[in-house]
Amino acid sequence: MALGSTIGVGLFLGSASAIQIAGPSILLGYLLAGTVAFIVLRALGEMAVHEPVAGSFAAYANTYVGPLAGYMVGWGYWTYWIVVGIAEVTAVGIYMGIWFPDVPQWIWALSSILMMGLINLIVVKVFGEFEFWFALIKVVAIVAMIALGSSVIFFGFTNDWNPIGFSNLWQHGGFFPNGVGGTLLSLQMVLFAYVGIEMIGLSAGEAENPHKTIPMAIDSLAWRILIFYMGAILVILAIFPWNEVEQQGSPFVVMFERIGLREAAGIINFVVITAALSSCNAGIFSGGRLLYALSVNGYAPSPFAKLSKYGVPHRAVMATVAVCMTGVVLNYFVPDKAFQYVMAAVTFVGLMVWIAILLTQIQFRRSLTQPKVAELAYRTPWWPYSSWFALAFITLAVVLMGFHENARVALVLGPCLLGVYLAMFYIVGLHRKTKLSREFK
Repeated sequence: MALGSTIGVGLFLGSASAIQIAGPSILLGYLLAGTVAFIVLRALGEMAVHEPVAGSFAAYANTYVGPLAGYMVGWGYWTYWIVVGIAEVTAVGIYMGIWFPDVPQWIWALSSILMMGLINLIVVKVFGEFEFWFALIKVVAIVAMIALGSSVIFFGFTNDWNPIGFSNLWQHGGFFPNGVGGTLLSLQMVLFAYVGIEMIGLSAGEAENPHKTIPMAIDSLAWRILIFYMGAILVILAIFPWNEVEQQGSPFVVMFERIGLREAAGIINFVVITAALSSCNAGIFSGGRLLYALSVNGYAPSPFAKLSKYGVPHRAVMATVAVCMTGVVLNYFVPDKAFQYVMAAVTFVGLMVWIAILLTQIQFRRSLTQPKVAELAYRTPWWPYSSWFALAFITLAVVLMGFHENARVALVLGPCLLGVYLAMFYIVGLHRKTKLSREFK
C-alpha cells in the first residue's frame, strides 16, 4: 500500500511543475529527496523493529517526546491523508479534462470522492482487492513506459531507428537552466512525490515477524521508489526538451504523444487516473483508521470509535470523506490553481510528520544506554549525522516554500491548523491525560 500510495499524483502530475522550475536538474532533486526519504524510513524502522506497536510514529512520539506530541502527530497525519485525497481527486479532474474538456473539473472531483468513499465503507477485503489492482496497474505501466522510452533513447524506436540519446539533458539551457536556485525551489514539489512512504510504519504492530519483514520492506521500498522516479523522469527528459513539458496534464501522456503513440497516450491517461484513484482510496482508508484510533484513545469524539458489522469504522470514514469534500469546493472556485495549492498543503503537513519522526527518533536514541544501542537490530545508517542532515534538508524545503507563490498558502494555513489542534488539546482538557494509549490503536 505504501508503494501504491506514493506512486501517484506526485509522479504523474506534480513532476511537470517541478521540471518547469528546475529543468533537467530535477533529477538531482529527486535523488536528494529520495535519500532524505530513505533516512526518514530508516529512522522509523529503527523504532518499529525495536518496539513494534500499532499506530507507529504517533505512539513513539507519545512515548519518547510526550502526550502532546503523540496527539499532534496523530491529528497531523489524519490531516495529511485528507489533503492527499483532495490532491488526488483534483488530479482526476485534470486527467478527465483531456477526454472531456467541456465537463467542469469539480464534477469529476465529487464523483471520485463519492466512489472511493463507498468502496471504503465495504469490507476491508474489497478495499484490498481494489488497492491491489490499482497499484499493479500503475507499477506495470511505469515499467512498460521506462522500457518503451529506453527503446526510443537507445535504438530510435518510432524515430526512424535513429537513437535520441541523452542530449536533451544538457541542451536547451544546460543541466541547470534556471540555476541552482531553480533546483532549490523545486525541492518542495519533489518531496511531495515521496511523502506517504512512512505509511509502512503503520503496519508495524500487525506484522507477523516485524524484526524481519519491516527492514526488508523499508530497504526494498526505498530503492524501488527511487528507480521508478529517477527512471521515469530520466526517460521523459531524454525524449523531449524540458521546456516543452506542459504544466497542465501529465508529462507521461505527453511523452507518448510526442513519440507518435497516441493510442498508448490514451492508455497512459487511463493509468494515471487509476493511480490517482488508488492514492485517494488509500488516503480515505488511512484517514478513517487514524480518526478511529484518535477516538479510541479519547483524542477525537467518541462516536468515531464505532465499527460497522463488517468491522469498518464507518463513521470515521464518512467524516473523512465529508472533509475531503472541501476539494470539490476548491475545484469549483479555483480549478486552475487547485492542484498547486493542495500540493503545497500536502507537502507542508507531510514534512511536519517527517520532522516529528526524526525528532522522535533522536529522543529515542537519547533514551537508550550504550549497551542498548549496541543491541539495536536495525539502525539508522550514519547516525547521528544522517538524521540531522535530513532535518536540515526538510527545514530548508519548508523555508523555500515561502519563495514560491502557490506554496505560500500552505505556510499560512498549515500553522493555523496546527494551532487549532493545539488549542483543542488544552480547551477540551486533553492535557490532563497523563499518557496516550501506548498501542495507539
